[in-house]
Amino acid sequence: MVSESFRSDVVIVGAGPSGATASLFLAKMGIAHTLLDAAVFPRDKVCGDGLDLKVLRVLRHLDPEIVEREIIENQNFTPNYGTRFFTQNGRATDFIHREKPLFWTAKRLHFDDFLVQKIDPRFADFRQGTSVEKIERDGSEWRVFARSGEKEIEIRTPLLLGADGDHSAVLHHLGQRKIDRRHYAASLRQYWRGVEGIHPLNLIEIYFPPGLPMSYFYIFPLQNGEANVGYGMVSQVVAQGGHKLREEFARLIQRDPIMSPRFRNAAPLEESVGWGIPLASRRRRAFGDGYLLLGDAASLVCPTSGEGIGTGMMSGYIAAHFVQNALKNKRFDADQFKNYDREIYRRLNGEIRLYNLMMHLSPRIYAFGLNLLAPNPIFQWSFRRRVGGWLKTAYETEIEVRVSS
Repeated sequence: MVSESFRSDVVIVGAGPSGATASLFLAKMGIAHTLLDAAVFPRDKVCGDGLDLKVLRVLRHLDPEIVEREIIENQNFTPNYGTRFFTQNGRATDFIHREKPLFWTAKRLHFDDFLVQKIDPRFADFRQGTSVEKIERDGSEWRVFARSGEKEIEIRTPLLLGADGDHSAVLHHLGQRKIDRRHYAASLRQYWRGVEGIHPLNLIEIYFPPGLPMSYFYIFPLQNGEANVGYGMVSQVVAQGGHKLREEFARLIQRDPIMSPRFRNAAPLEESVGWGIPLASRRRRAFGDGYLLLGDAASLVCPTSGEGIGTGMMSGYIAAHFVQNALKNKRFDADQFKNYDREIYRRLNGEIRLYNLMMHLSPRIYAFGLNLLAPNPIFQWSFRRRVGGWLKTAYETEIEVRVSS
């Protein structure tokens, strides 16, 4: 029996980075909405914990003070001034930019809570601990049935935003929760303390282990001498090669000649935890009559880097603009959102093309290319030259959202 029933112009399912971002910008536009999440914050989320320049760009559009003061002063955020790549032959190459961090790291326990603390109660009816149990289409509206403790809730809305991750209730309702192994990755995370050899500038480290194509091992420095350590591989490669990810991960830490010395005096802070990564190379259709998909629910993880927080937040920003336009036009049919996919993918198209090229290469050519590319002086010069453009875009360039054709 439903104990609460109401109507909302917009319902966002999921308050992770993509859903929270959509809520924050809808509030900034003065648009009332309902935000639901099954968890109560702060809560952990298995992730690499890396925040790239897209994250900073979106946050600056919300309020420049967040980037220029709040993150810098928050002890849960670690500035990373570049990257260190280990190629398959074991050679390390550093890319350092000392003037400004190129990345930040923060545990999702802290970062997601940092975002939801900014949700504006004047416009957002934010309901934590509220899980969506069923979604029905009723004419031109949605009926969302949720539960909060013993309370059963029904919400009617013309517009539904699915931002509830890879295991999205919205995707399940739409019949789209299907894994395509070519465009999906399996990953592990484990927090450690005392990993040796962390660069003083907190470089994020990526290692491409030999004999394991389309995979990488990473070390992301965190506060208090901790690090997020993980390993991921494209699911199709896992299946075809018969790889056992936990065994490979343990071997890299315990016996790999490049990485294992780093862990001799380190201590794990948890058992390794697995999660799936829906890659943007799938190009999932992320809109339809009365709905938009955001973040992992839209399969928006960058396929070459595995980064999904920035792309998710960008989709939240873009979705808010499409919602604003739909409410203005009082139209919520699929044609109203026909340009949404173009906007969420156009910043990912280059990475998608590169990923598809890599998937067509043989493991031998893949390894040869990695060993040749990163140490190459021309590549290093090109990388450093492009850094200035990336920073200018993040700190100075307006995010363009073309809602109409």
